Amino acid sequence: MYARVSTSDQSCERQLRELAEFAERGGYDVMGVFKETASGTKSNRAERSKIMELAQTRKIDAVLVTELSRWGRSTQDLLDTLNRLSGWKVSVVAMSGMTFELDTPHGRMMATMLAGIAQFERDLISERVKSGLAAARARGKKLGRQPGQRPKSDKLAPGVLAAVEEGRSYRWIARDLGISKNTVLSIVKRHRENA
Repeated sequence: MYARVSTSDQSCERQLRELAEFAERGGYDVMGVFKETASGTKSNRAERSKIMELAQTRKIDAVLVTELSRWGRSTQDLLDTLNRLSGWKVSVVAMSGMTFELDTPHGRMMATMLAGIAQFERDLISERVKSGLAAARARGKKLGRQPGQRPKSDKLAPGVLAAVEEGRSYRWIARDLGISKNTVLSIVKRHRENA
């Protein structure tokens, strides 16, 4: 069973419960539950890689997923992984009850259609975001970090300067505060320039 889960504990538990109930109704023997928290846009996801290894070594016959878009987000990524699984005689079964076996013409057609729809939805979201950013720029809104803004280093500056006055090394300060030595150097430099 594979679920790419959100960070919300309730949502995660609900998805896993629904997937477990689906597996029980379908009579599947569950070999393992894999919870993916990596971005769905990334093709190299640790938990999915573990499942692919199980499939390649013929330890599983099917992968149960909450929905097809949770397995692969782009059309190409989805079809690539489905083709690899098909070569190992492993099918992908979505909770909707649809089984994706690419060795049948019907399975190939359904996987291609659904992957195309998922990609279309992602493209629409991307277009809306780009449109919103363009509209904000047109209204004169400045996006991103503005020149001269250093929220993290400005917040840490008093601690850095106090440690320097105590005689601590820049390397020690960087390690202690979890910042780079270059950040420590730039904080001290800005302080000396403004003094």
